[in-house]
Amino acid sequence: RVMPICPPSNTTLIYPFIIISLWGVIMTSLIGLRQPDLKALIAYSSVGHMGLVIASTMVQTQWGLTGTMLLMIAHGLTSSALFCLANINYERTYSRTLLLLQGAQIIFPLMATWWIITSLTNMALPPTINFMGELVIFTTLLDWCPLTIIILGIGATITAGYTLYMLMTTQHGKLASNLLLPPMQTREHLLLALHIIPLLLIIIKPN
Repeated sequence: RVMPICPPSNTTLIYPFIIISLWGVIMTSLIGLRQPDLKALIAYSSVGHMGLVIASTMVQTQWGLTGTMLLMIAHGLTSSALFCLANINYERTYSRTLLLLQGAQIIFPLMATWWIITSLTNMALPPTINFMGELVIFTTLLDWCPLTIIILGIGATITAGYTLYMLMTTQHGKLASNLLLPPMQTREHLLLALHIIPLLLIIIKPN
């Protein structure tokens, strides 16, 4: 809201912000690949996506601001859904360590479905609004400087890597024998549905 009112007098002032934010996307994604804590991994994912938001905002085009708004709405729902899933796991295992959460697909197949859908939205796959937001942002940054394709490509690849790592670690593997896991409740499924359904429906009429 402030930038249209107080535009920078020199457009070169935005270069450090764009460079640092794009570099932050890669660095936070690399940290996510080495993160054993589930909630910390989701938090680093949010920081990485906000790097794209900052870079797109600093370009100061209408197209870039549109992509920024789309991605903020999309990742707000996605990140909230991921934290919700992480909390559901924590309430049953009292641990946020990924290795202690593995094998949940065997006991909670429906929760595994929520994990898959949410992970796919975090990777910005169609037909979610995440895909539309990142596509607009990538187009904006490529139009601003074609060389950003290198950083964006690396960032998108690493994002897919740590998201799949999170999904495979929590849902596959051998379940710990000493855990007594209560079943999922209806309110938890309803809460996750209220996150996922808007992500899939907003793309129909994003304006």
